[in-house]
Amino acid sequence: MNEVNLQGRRIAIPESRELDVFAGLMERRGASVLRCPLIDILDAPDPAPVLAWIRGFNAGACDDLILFTGEGLRRLLAAIERHEPALREPFVARLGQVRKIARGPKPARVLRELGLKPEMTAEPATTRGVIDLLRGLNLEGRRVGVQLYGAEPNLPLMEHLRVAGAKTLPVAPYVYADAAADAEVLGLIDQMEQGGLDAIAFTSMQQVERLFRVADSAGRHEALLAGLRRIVVASVGPVVADLLTAKGIETQVVPADSFYMKPLTQALVDRLAQ
Repeated sequence: MNEVNLQGRRIAIPESRELDVFAGLMERRGASVLRCPLIDILDAPDPAPVLAWIRGFNAGACDDLILFTGEGLRRLLAAIERHEPALREPFVARLGQVRKIARGPKPARVLRELGLKPEMTAEPATTRGVIDLLRGLNLEGRRVGVQLYGAEPNLPLMEHLRVAGAKTLPVAPYVYADAAADAEVLGLIDQMEQGGLDAIAFTSMQQVERLFRVADSAGRHEALLAGLRRIVVASVGPVVADLLTAKGIETQVVPADSFYMKPLTQALVDRLAQ
């Protein structure tokens, strides 16, 4: 197919880790791409502090590491993969050396994927549970890394660590979508309803769930259904397509047998070229 296959078409692409790659595939074919934040959790807007924390961690800056979420550890690994892959091997090695304290089972699950396990797990999986666990430890002079959830500074934990004599080294590898992002989602619904888009391409179930959740919270459920039914809806695979079907939306485009970005792009090109 040549580069003008999608000339004049306007396609919405929900935000994902492959957003730029996917958008580039569309734009090279002449499409106008509308990027929209359809995930609740986003990478830290500035990766520099996260990478600086990782370099310090690799160099031995932490004696202990408190992991609040599995998502946080995954985002640290993703930041390494995206920006500085050479950091991964020493990062995993250092993870194996420090005392790891997990808030519940989810961080422990990600550690197991790396062949590691936490030395301690807080139950209940709450900040209070972590603090209660830490009460039994001598933290005087310990350097404690803290993987935060979102941008929340977790002041109760930080105060406990300060009083206990520890030095804290927090890192925030992700943020939660804010009200401005919700406004963009509502703007997307308006554009679909008003005929400003030709297609939308979903690459995860989370994108679909967030779109409907924001619509429902704003009383725009019927407007969303009407908008989706007037444009071409594409899905990266059958699992996402099944979710859309359950919500009353027919998926017109699903790659036949390879559920990745390039097959999805080509299937959408073929559908819009008809």
